[in-house]
Amino acid sequence: MGNKPTIAISHLGCEKNRIDSEHMLGLLAKAGYPVDNDEELADYVIVNTCSFIQAAREESVRTLVELAEANKKIIISGCMAQHFQDELLTELPEAVAIVGTGDYQKIVEIVERVETGERVKEVSTNPTFIADENLPRYRTTSEGVAYLRVAEGCDYRCAFCIIPHLRGDQRSRLIESIVKEARQLASQGVQELILISQITTNYGLDLYGEPKLAELLRALAEVDIPWIRVHYAYPTGLTPKVIEAIRESPNVLPYLDLPLQHSHPDILRAMNRPWQGRVNDGIIERLKQAIPNAVLRTTFIVGFPGETEEHFSHLLEFVKRHEFDHVGVFTFSAEEGTAAFDLPNPVPQAIMDERRERLMLTQQPISERKNQAYIGQTVDVLIEQENPETGELIGRSARFSPEVDGLVYVTGEAILGAIVPVRITAADTYDLYGEIV
Repeated sequence: MGNKPTIAISHLGCEKNRIDSEHMLGLLAKAGYPVDNDEELADYVIVNTCSFIQAAREESVRTLVELAEANKKIIISGCMAQHFQDELLTELPEAVAIVGTGDYQKIVEIVERVETGERVKEVSTNPTFIADENLPRYRTTSEGVAYLRVAEGCDYRCAFCIIPHLRGDQRSRLIESIVKEARQLASQGVQELILISQITTNYGLDLYGEPKLAELLRALAEVDIPWIRVHYAYPTGLTPKVIEAIRESPNVLPYLDLPLQHSHPDILRAMNRPWQGRVNDGIIERLKQAIPNAVLRTTFIVGFPGETEEHFSHLLEFVKRHEFDHVGVFTFSAEEGTAAFDLPNPVPQAIMDERRERLMLTQQPISERKNQAYIGQTVDVLIEQENPETGELIGRSARFSPEVDGLVYVTGEAILGAIVPVRITAADTYDLYGEIV
């Protein structure tokens, strides 16, 4: 055996993609490949791409072009590899392999084939693979946090979304498998577990014949991890059973990530999300009543084809009325291969940008008011970073999810990866400031 080539991974896109990257790193390290986070020193760079919206694709292309110009041998994986496999092979002679979203588990064999001089294309047309607790994994998050995938793929066909085309239909893991992985992560010192899938409230439907999120949360409540957070919970799936499990499981945070996308029934119908029209039937009010301390985050798309000023005003009023803790806003991106790609009445980019700005400006005072309510209170904060120059610590309270919400800037001393009590002394629109007590 000669010396094995060094491999780096350039990770782009969402946390589902991140888990794929972590499994590839784990598999390569187990097979004895030196893994380096410095792309310049690596023989091969795996670029785990995103293809969700135009901006994400542009970032992926920029990364690929920069590496190609640096004469790097590139292995392209992830959603863009699944989406544009032939174009990428044609346009980038530096690409030595293309790896689909359901094929990253073959990464060691792919590298071995590339090493013999083969140009590899390993892309399953309809991905069916889902990793379990037995697949090696090397975490890339801060030591206190881990993402835990409960299912992969999606059975819905929202008009704007390319994901089912790229990642296949929903396939859930067994509750026992998820709990085993959660215990492994707990033994590594993980303090916060974030459950992810395309639609977490549909977890188990394909496997058990009915959604089993409530049962999963109760099983995870037995694992020694202080915080369990659920991402991508569709409000219609937050049944009384699920709400009860959240309320009765002390380590399940009352944090609800509700990807609503819009409020107006006409737009929701055009988006092929008619059941989501129910967001106007008191569903948010009932959630707040059932979980009074719930932290609500959501995302909206502005500028969907056919969105009028009247539709947009409905959305503005909806945001004012419900006072979400955190709101993300995207402008519509027409994706080839989706039903919305050819829809008439496109909204000009300038109007989309202006609507996004107006929606954000409507939300900002709400977020600021919610944050200021914490001044004088003591909250638990997971410490994740330290500024080496100032010694200031940076972390998150249970109200903030990583990457998407705010941060807590902390004075005092604590070890990274610990949850400590912090007295909040100041707040702005997005972040909190405090001192360890």
